[in-house]
Amino acid sequence: MDNKEFFEAVKLLSKDTGVSVDAMCQSIQSVMVGALKKEYNNKDIVFCDVDPEKGAFRVYLRKTVVSEISDPDTDLLVEQAAQYKPTAVPGDIIEIPVETAKVSRITAEKGKHMLRQAIREAEQGQLRSELESRNQEIITVSVQRVDPNTGDAVVSLGRVEAVLFKSEQLPDEQLNPGDIVKVFVAGVRNTDKATRATISRTHPGLVRRLFEEEVPEIFDGTVEIKAVSREAGSRTKIAVYSADADVDPVGSCIGPRGARVGKIVDLLGGEKIDIVKYSETPEEFIAAALAPADVVDVTVENVDEKVCRVRVPDSQLSLAIGNKGQNARLAAKLTGWKIDIKPESGVEEQVINFDI
Repeated sequence: MDNKEFFEAVKLLSKDTGVSVDAMCQSIQSVMVGALKKEYNNKDIVFCDVDPEKGAFRVYLRKTVVSEISDPDTDLLVEQAAQYKPTAVPGDIIEIPVETAKVSRITAEKGKHMLRQAIREAEQGQLRSELESRNQEIITVSVQRVDPNTGDAVVSLGRVEAVLFKSEQLPDEQLNPGDIVKVFVAGVRNTDKATRATISRTHPGLVRRLFEEEVPEIFDGTVEIKAVSREAGSRTKIAVYSADADVDPVGSCIGPRGARVGKIVDLLGGEKIDIVKYSETPEEFIAAALAPADVVDVTVENVDEKVCRVRVPDSQLSLAIGNKGQNARLAAKLTGWKIDIKPESGVEEQVINFDI
């Protein structure tokens, strides 16, 4: 097979597999070098250049010119090097073309295996790049099947499948084959055999990315998401900030008549979302984080350990704490402060502690 036929075959394979010509050529280079190195005791002297644009395919050895040979695989005497470079002197690196017959013989012996391996490596490399480019991002997936025993769902990410484990689904969510859902790519890991993506619908990153998609002011940087705390399927608190005094960060996220946050709530199956204004002043931020409860005052008790005491109206105590402590717990996670909540009446027995 001459160079023209070789590159035509690569282009046809590229169309059939969806793997780019460049990726396929890189894999062929790697496989070809690996096969030829065995002929030279696995020394790193074999190189292969494949240039699909120029239609060039070249295999060669790199040897060092020496006065006396100590390793016949890597060394070349001055008189031997002269046929490739007449002015060669010790220390020069000489490129020696590998005989076409040898390349053809090895290709003929291992051609099918090499080509399959090259295609497989190219496909895995491209999938790896695609998945890594989506790491920490939202993707829309299609549910292929659901395990009736575990509830784990196999979803399609395009040319690869991933498992959305039951623990990473919303608590009351019932997925069925054919459902289209948004997931957050929480991580990508490479193994010897494949690249795997860890996907989730419970990760706080999902809420962050949904707001970035739905709120133009967040997308363009006018409004910044400072923190997110979430108990998936139930409630989320998100702290937002804008350096522009003319921009209301909370209002921007809520949208006209609540349209923006409403869409996100729908995508999350009705999960409640509290949007609060971030402040560099701990007292202000902590008070805002306890919304919808009113706060009388916040007292910082230990800056280093981030411990504070909050007083709320007696009638607001249960609201500040929330159902099973959820509101205060999410506020503590959002702010990073340990919050002690106390009723305004000052009954010490009613002090309730919430840690991060």
